[in-house]
Amino acid sequence: MSWAVKTYGAAFGISNSFQKEDMLLVDLASRAGGAFRIFTLDTGRLHEETYRMMETVRERYGIRVEPAFPDRDEVERMVAEHGPNLFYGSVEARKMCCEVRKVRPLERKLAEFRAWATGLRREQTQARAGIRKVEEVAGRLKLNPLADWTSAEVEEYTRAHHVPVHPLYARGFASIGCAPCTRAIEPGEPERAGRWWWEQGGPRECGIHFAPDGSVRRNTPAGTDA
Repeated sequence: MSWAVKTYGAAFGISNSFQKEDMLLVDLASRAGGAFRIFTLDTGRLHEETYRMMETVRERYGIRVEPAFPDRDEVERMVAEHGPNLFYGSVEARKMCCEVRKVRPLERKLAEFRAWATGLRREQTQARAGIRKVEEVAGRLKLNPLADWTSAEVEEYTRAHHVPVHPLYARGFASIGCAPCTRAIEPGEPERAGRWWWEQGGPRECGIHFAPDGSVRRNTPAGTDA
C-alpha cells in the first residue's frame, strides 16, 4: 500500500464498501504519508449505517469518499420493466441489477485511476482462493494486498490500530453490501452466507471481481462491453 501511494498518488484509489478489509486498507494507506483517493459504489440501496461510515472516514482520515453512482436512465428503465426488487425473482435478474448498479459504475470510475486496491482475501470463498496480490486488468494495476491475510489477522490489525468498524458487524453481519441483499449470518455459517441468501448454489458474487461462472472478471474500460 505504501508503494502504491508513493508511486501513483492521486491516480491510486481504494475501493471501499466499509467492510473491515477495506477500512484496513484505508488505514494502511493513510500511514504512507501521501495522496490517494477512496471511492465507493453508491447503488442507491445501501444501509443507512454505510452512509454514516462515509462521514466516519472523512472525520478520521481527512479524506472525502467519492461515490460512484449508477446511470439514472439505466436504473429507471430496469425498475420500470422488472420492478424495484427484481433481484428476488431469479439469479439472472439479480445479476442484471448488480450489473447496472455496481459493475458499470465501477468501470466508469476506474477510468480515473492507474491503480486500485480491493480488500479481497483468498480465505473468504472458494472462488477467491486463487486471487493474486497484483494483477494487470484493462491497462491498470489491481492490488489485493490482503489476499493472503486470515480473518484473525484482519481482526488483530483492526483492534491494534483502532480502525473504525462498520456498525452492522455488531449485529451479526460478516459481509456488507446492499440493504435488501445482505443479512446477518448464523454461528457457523461462512462469511458470504449473508449475501443473496435466497439463491441456491453458485458463487455469491456481484460481478465486480468475478464473472457469472466464477472466473476472475477482467474489467473493461468505460464505454466498452463488459
